[in-house]
Amino acid sequence: MKPRTIGALAREGGVGVETVRYYQRRGLLETPARPARDGFGGGVRRYGDEDLRRLRFIKSAQAAGFTLEQIRELMSLDAGYDRERARALARERLAALEAKIAELQAARSSLQRLDRACRTSSAGPCPIIAAFQD
Repeated sequence: MKPRTIGALAREGGVGVETVRYYQRRGLLETPARPARDGFGGGVRRYGDEDLRRLRFIKSAQAAGFTLEQIRELMSLDAGYDRERARALARERLAALEAKIAELQAARSSLQRLDRACRTSSAGPCPIIAAFQD
């Protein structure tokens, strides 16, 4: 185990120190005990490989679009026995992503139509601006 300060943990995990503290407040990461000032470590909390693994798990799950509550649940599931719940969470996230993709595709189509209308017409108000004023 490589002991790390909170700054080193944050750096290796690709987040800021305040993000680590936020995850600790939310119960996603443990807050290690602070050793005595006169002992080894000088009162600085140390984080291990498991803390880094959990931090990277959180970031990967966030990148997939999971909420922190869903991430907490995923982390609490037993990797060998809770496959059905993990799959259900993944299916929920997939459905939400598909809905967002459809919404973004509709927005793109609308903007493409407005762009064409703006390019082909020089009379009257700009169709792009007019569309947002209505």
